[in-house]
Amino acid sequence: MSNQNRAVIIKTFQQLNKAELYEIIQLRIAVFIIEQDCPYQDLDGMDDQGLHMWIEEDGEIVSYLRINPAATRFTEPSLGRIVTKMTYRNKGLGEILINKAIEEVCKAEPTAIRISAQSYLENYYEKFGFIKCSEEYLEDNIPHIEMLRDA
Repeated sequence: MSNQNRAVIIKTFQQLNKAELYEIIQLRIAVFIIEQDCPYQDLDGMDDQGLHMWIEEDGEIVSYLRINPAATRFTEPSLGRIVTKMTYRNKGLGEILINKAIEEVCKAEPTAIRISAQSYLENYYEKFGFIKCSEEYLEDNIPHIEMLRDA
């Protein structure tokens, strides 16, 4: 399936069914905890406030992100938990999700969006208009920076 025809599924926490929630958590744990060897609290109390977006391949969630509303993680709305299954990387799925998330956040009116990005991904997020706005810091023992996309 070409990336132009990829359907992005968007649901609130309340709209998620048990199987979807389980699969989302399973993907996040597989990448962020197992693959990156980083024990951290994935269930951070923000899933029920966020908007969940993902792309499926053959009924399996292969790329995902969460939009956190303003005043939850940061003053601005933010994108987080951006993750793609290892076997689906470098196919543009993350780009599709990030662009759709920016569109979703700004659909009522343009607004600034903040992310906490792993430092090595700074150039990647610059493609979407995010600019480094903090010094490097450790989050879960991984170097991160805050990046802001102006309205």
